[in-house]
Amino acid sequence: MTKHEFGIIDFLIKDKWYVEYEPEEYNCTSVNDDLLDEIINKYVEEFTNMKTYAHILTNPMWGLNYCGITLIPPESLGKFCNIITDANNRYQSQELKLLLKKISEAIKEKKYLIHYGI
Repeated sequence: MTKHEFGIIDFLIKDKWYVEYEPEEYNCTSVNDDLLDEIINKYVEEFTNMKTYAHILTNPMWGLNYCGITLIPPESLGKFCNIITDANNRYQSQELKLLLKKISEAIKEKKYLIHYGI
C-alpha cells in the first residue's frame, strides 16, 4: 500500500534541504495514497490556495508536493485543517482523524508540518 506521511518538525532549520525520508524523526502519521489522491482531486482549488514549500523554505509552492517533500507552514495549517475536516466528514477515515490530531497539535505549537509524498 502506497502512503503519504505527515509529521511535525520540532526545530525547523531555515536553510536546510529536507530531502531525506525520515518519518520516524517526525513521528509521522500515514494516509493511504488512494484516499489522499481522491481528496486532492476533490479539493484542488483549496489546495492551490494553500501556501507551502518544496523541500526548503526558499522554494515556495502551493498545495502538496505529491511525489516529494512539502513543508507546510503554521499560517497554512488552518486551511489544511479545514480541507481535511471536510474530507473526513465525507470519508470517516481513521487515518484522517489521526492526521487532524497531528495538524491540531502543530497549530497549537505553531510548528511546521512535513509531508512525504509517494
